[in-house]
Parts: sequence; structure tokens; C-alpha cells
Amino acid sequence: MTDERRDTVLVVDDSPETLGFVTEALKKTGIAVLVATSGEAALKICEKVTPDTILMDAVMPGLDGFDTCRKIKDSQALQHVPVIFMTGLSETEHIVRALEAGGVDFLTKPIDVDELKARIKVHLKNARSVQSAHVALDAAGRHLVAVSGEGTVLWSTPQIHNLLSRTGAAETSLFRLGRALGDWLDRSSEGEGRRKSFMLGLSEELAVQLHPLGRVGPDENLFRVTAEDEAGQVQALQERFELTQREAEVLIWISKGKSNKDIGEILGLSPRTVNKHLEQIFVKLGVENRASAAVRAAEVIFAL
Repeated sequence: MTDERRDTVLVVDDSPETLGFVTEALKKTGIAVLVATSGEAALKICEKVTPDTILMDAVMPGLDGFDTCRKIKDSQALQHVPVIFMTGLSETEHIVRALEAGGVDFLTKPIDVDELKARIKVHLKNARSVQSAHVALDAAGRHLVAVSGEGTVLWSTPQIHNLLSRTGAAETSLFRLGRALGDWLDRSSEGEGRRKSFMLGLSEELAVQLHPLGRVGPDENLFRVTAEDEAGQVQALQERFELTQREAEVLIWISKGKSNKDIGEILGLSPRTVNKHLEQIFVKLGVENRASAAVRAAEVIFAL
């Protein structure tokens, strides 16, 4: 079946004239266009839809383009989206501010349509290459599987095959896993339900927990797979130290020597959120550093 998904560009500008001009030009190239007349409106749109590119006016009343871009880049789900600034400002300091805010390019008004189209094309290609590379790096040594919305397994890491080999029929179990994930995607809403972990029994010998990590392509949904024994480790740590489930998950990865950045990528959290969980873990375990926390966690895990 042909993928009919079009590239989506969010245009953010408080000028109706600019919005109309840019929107019309982009639509003629087959691009789907979303519009926002303020930074606040742009953030609300990004909560519901992940655009492929954002065209951002720098100077707007209220939340300006620079601050809007920073807020967008604070979201892990939007970090890969290229933001191109378009503005009448051309001073070097404004260009520097745009780049420091997370922008990838800068166009001066009045906008040249051909130049705009060319730059969008380049940044879309670069963003996808970076995203693919990020996923490849993130997959190293981890139990990850990507499926289409219909439940076709698009790719999986070698660790998945090793895990499913416990059932005695890895390929059959992988097919069943894909079908189950496709059914779950079909039943789940795009909101809170798409972020909740869930259990799946693949055989009498193996049950796994699936952790949705979000969409990494037009029809490519990424999941982390946890064997039941790791789920048991989480529960044991929760009971021993009175941790929340998320705190226990963070502690497990601390015990494996992962950094806050790595843990954030694995669990779908920002490094700042990981650090907040870490503060609570230190208090509940009565320790002062990561090494001591890892030792306390290992004592519980090895006792299982």
C-alpha cells in the first residue's frame, strides 16, 4: 500500500499577509500546512501534531519566536524537528539568537519562495538522517522493536531475537508480537493511552512488558521490550525501597551504569526528569551518589 502521508510544515507568524503568502506557496508543492498566529498557539498545535518542519517568525507579541523555539526544543518528542526562522531582522545578534534558541536556519523577509522551498527540502532530509542515526545508536544493546500501524514488524534488534528464542520459535513469536502491537495501536488513543506500558504473554514460558517510545517515522512505532524477570526486578525494588514504578525503572538502569541522558532516551524522559527521580531515589535509599544507589539496587536484584 502506498504511503500517502505528506510532509507537514507549521508556519508561525502574527502577520496574516505572511501566513497567506507562505501557505499558498507551500501548498502548491504538495506540502500540508498548519498555521499559528502566536507562539502560544504553536505550542498547543505541537502538543497534538508533530510537524516535519517549523517556519518561525522571530518577532511576535507575547511569546516571541526565540522563546517558542526553546520551549519546542525542550520537548524530547520535538527535538528532531528543524525550526527555520523567517524575519525582517538581519542583524548578526538576531541570527545568533535564532541559532542559540535551536533554529537551524534563518531567512530574511521578504521571503523568496524558491529559496524557502529549497531550504525546507534540505532540512527535512537532514532531520530524517539525524533521526535515523539517533534511533540506530539508541538501539545498540537494547530490546527494541518497530512496527507499522497494521502490526508488521519493520525491524528489531538482535536482543529481541535472543529474548524470543526462549519460546522455541523466535520468528513465530516475533510475528505474534507484531500483530499484538498492531492491535494495541489500533485500540489506543493518540493521547495518554499511547504512553502506557502493558503486558503481553507470548508463551507459557515468556511474558513481556511493552513500553511505547513513540513514532519515529511516518508509520514506524517504536517499543522497548522488557522480559518478565526485569518486571519482577522493578516490583522488588518498589517494595524494598518504597519507590514508584518509574523510580524503580530509573534505578535499574543506574545499576547498569547508564547516564541520565541514556536513561532518558530509554524510558522516554527528559534528563531533567531523570534527575528529579534520582533525587527521590537517593533520599529513599539513604545514599548520596549513583554508585551507592547501584550497590543497593544490586543487593536486591541478585537476591531474586
